[in-house]
Amino acid sequence: MLEPIGRKSLSDSVYEQILARIVEGGIEPGEALPSERALCEMLQVNRGALREALKRLEQAGLVRVQHGGQTRVLDYRLTAGMELLPTLLMRKDQGIDLEVARAVMEMRACLAPDIARLCAARADDELIGRLEALLEAMEDAGDDLERLQDLNLAFWEHMVEGSGNIAYRFAFNALRDTYIEIKEIMRQVLVEELTDLLSWKAITRAVRRHDARAAERTARALIDKGTEGVLGVIDALDEMDGDKAKENAK
Repeated sequence: MLEPIGRKSLSDSVYEQILARIVEGGIEPGEALPSERALCEMLQVNRGALREALKRLEQAGLVRVQHGGQTRVLDYRLTAGMELLPTLLMRKDQGIDLEVARAVMEMRACLAPDIARLCAARADDELIGRLEALLEAMEDAGDDLERLQDLNLAFWEHMVEGSGNIAYRFAFNALRDTYIEIKEIMRQVLVEELTDLLSWKAITRAVRRHDARAAERTARALIDKGTEGVLGVIDALDEMDGDKAKENAK
């Protein structure tokens, strides 16, 4: 079921391996993990590394550790948080999970306009100055998509800070970490969004004027460009997978 762990980052390796088994369905919800002694023998790690990994799994909402008893697997769809998204997006030996990618894009499309609205309403002059500096850097970047992608991400980092909403901050953190997993792939698909300097300027001006409605409206139009492009690719890949499945079934 599980494989021996090497010497590097023992607790991290244990955590990642058990997490992968859970999200891939190798260990079902409600199932008890082997005893600590048995797990240590399977993984060839010490009890300290194992317990640290189990504690992280419990904090992530993947297992429930009963002191002196069994450790049972939870249904992560009911108990885990958004920090699990990067793991779900990139499945080992399976590539990108298209349904997770679609869910991430849909959530991004909902969050970004409201982040822009709140930022316009709440941002102070210091933060607005940082947005304007990033906008200048975007202008200087020209057609350098990699540079523009990094600047766009930094721009939204400041926007979510300016929103003053801690829940949006945590959601953004998870979306950012998920996005970084497929950053190179996304670069070409999001080219229309990344290079729409007029829209980035309009958002910045709306924040400067504290015009929440304009910021929300412009951000939605900008994000929709990228969303439509990515969802179009996902739908095409989904259709290809369906065709392959039909061919294999013949």
